[in-house]
Amino acid sequence: MSAERIASLNEFARPKHPGLVGIELLTATPDEVTGRLDVTAELVAGTGFLWAPVVLTLADWLCSVGTGDNLPEGASFTTVELKANFLGTVREGGAIRGRAWPVHRGRTTHVWDAEVRDEANDRVIALFRCTQMVLAARKS
Repeated sequence: MSAERIASLNEFARPKHPGLVGIELLTATPDEVTGRLDVTAELVAGTGFLWAPVVLTLADWLCSVGTGDNLPEGASFTTVELKANFLGTVREGGAIRGRAWPVHRGRTTHVWDAEVRDEANDRVIALFRCTQMVLAARKS
């Protein structure tokens, strides 16, 4: 995917939830999407660790970008399931990096896996599976 397309997607997301938490899309192809996020004070729970929903947002956004780039002309999609296994976390001042890839690209559903890693030590902190329902284009 071109640098212009990545910039366009980051601009699209800026006023929406992925952008509001600071996610930056890095790469996107039909076979892999990557992004990152700096862990700021606003994203840390009362425990002192990164808030779990922020990690979910990163994974869902990466899977969504990938799904969108694999749809037939005029089709759309919606997330119907997102499963997460959290294996670790990150504190303020750190950063996380995510990667998503397709497992199944069917006519009515797509399934994407994603992993999120601590950028400082490359340790996996979360694993995801996301199922997207493909919504056919409306006929005029």
